[in-house]
Amino acid sequence: MLVLVLACAAQFLVVLDVSIVTVALPSMEAQFELGAAGALWIVNAYVLAFAGLLLAGGRVADLVGHRRAFLTGATVFTVASLVGGLAPEAGVVVAARAGQGLGAAVLAPVTLTILTTTVPEGTRRHRALAVWTAVGLAGGTTGNLIGGVLTEYLSWRWVFLGNVPLGVVAVLLAVRALPPDAPPRRRDPVDVRGTLLATVGLVALTFGIVRAGTHGWNSPPTLAALGVAVAALAVFAVVERRYARVPLLPPRLLATRSVARGNVVLLLAGACLNPMWYFLTFAMQDVLRLSPLETGLGFVPHALLTIAVGVRLTPWLMRHVAARTLIVAGASVAAVGFGWQAGVGPGMTYAEAMLGPAVLIAVGGGLLNTPLTAVATSGVRHEDAGAASGLLNTTKQVGGALGLAAWVTVAGADLGLAFHLLAGSMLVTALAAMALPNGAGHTGRHESLGRVTDDASG
Repeated sequence: MLVLVLACAAQFLVVLDVSIVTVALPSMEAQFELGAAGALWIVNAYVLAFAGLLLAGGRVADLVGHRRAFLTGATVFTVASLVGGLAPEAGVVVAARAGQGLGAAVLAPVTLTILTTTVPEGTRRHRALAVWTAVGLAGGTTGNLIGGVLTEYLSWRWVFLGNVPLGVVAVLLAVRALPPDAPPRRRDPVDVRGTLLATVGLVALTFGIVRAGTHGWNSPPTLAALGVAVAALAVFAVVERRYARVPLLPPRLLATRSVARGNVVLLLAGACLNPMWYFLTFAMQDVLRLSPLETGLGFVPHALLTIAVGVRLTPWLMRHVAARTLIVAGASVAAVGFGWQAGVGPGMTYAEAMLGPAVLIAVGGGLLNTPLTAVATSGVRHEDAGAASGLLNTTKQVGGALGLAAWVTVAGADLGLAFHLLAGSMLVTALAAMALPNGAGHTGRHESLGRVTDDASG
């Protein structure tokens, strides 16, 4: 139980910091005279470090041990938060955000790895994953609310400093709750080439996607970054398959049907469910004219209902319904919700414009997230659990960044079109989910998840 609390608390902290800074940006911009471009780097520094290093961060847990990886990630994240809260100038804030991203890149995959290696596959794991997923969703949806409260009543510095006591508690809990690691695998060489290539490729990919959202896909720096990403990741694939003795991303992972297909669906779902917060924020502030604090409160129904469905209903359904069926159903319900949300317009109240769509979007997200996580991490060897977790988190982050850049480029300020695009994206996700292995993630009455997972030979 204590391990689950620890994993969920760390996951909440990591996801929270993706969004909590957003509401505080105007205050930081005013104090440091940053301008819009400078303020954007406070957000992007975290995203670049986090997404770019997730794959390497996930493999760290396999090589040095889960306890060491957790303590390292939590310590780096906490120290970076302290530096950000005390920063005398904007450059230090940006560096601190990158430091937070580095710590989070180790911490996020290891929280999932701890669950998938300590909780047996089946009903118990489904419940643990449901709680872990719901806590992550709660962190994302409450980040704007908490950031608004801290900025309005204290200072923007508290969006950093508030992490410090939480990080210290997480470190102390980890010392008590996590068992000692076995000695590191010193005889196995670290995949230095693969780590560098993956990091360069993912950072370049993330930078190119983020820049495309603000400068367009034809911008020379965007094209250059995407070109570097393609080249680095292509070489990475060759190195991992032919030359690495202990690959950063073992090829056998992608030969596992549930992992490979699950990550494709995760990429598509992330391209919709992550960017939706951006468009919902503008819908509430620019169309409904809600304040930042009211906007934060406006996300509460999304969070509460998603958690309720994800924690209470979905694990029960997973005992009786195949994971593939739940993912298809959840994506379809969310698609209807986004189609409804496209009708938001001036003069409408929050209840008229947001509440109905919020119910469908939250129910859909609550139904699909846990079974999709279960599918994408099933059938994985114990020694590859960290790599699988890092791959899952990387896929979601890259999908979210790619989706946001694409939808902003196509829709611009047309929120109705943006929500229609999100609806279409979820329908594509539902179609892709039909190709998932039948039975992966479903325990049934007489069989465990491990018995029905398709492996590399499937």
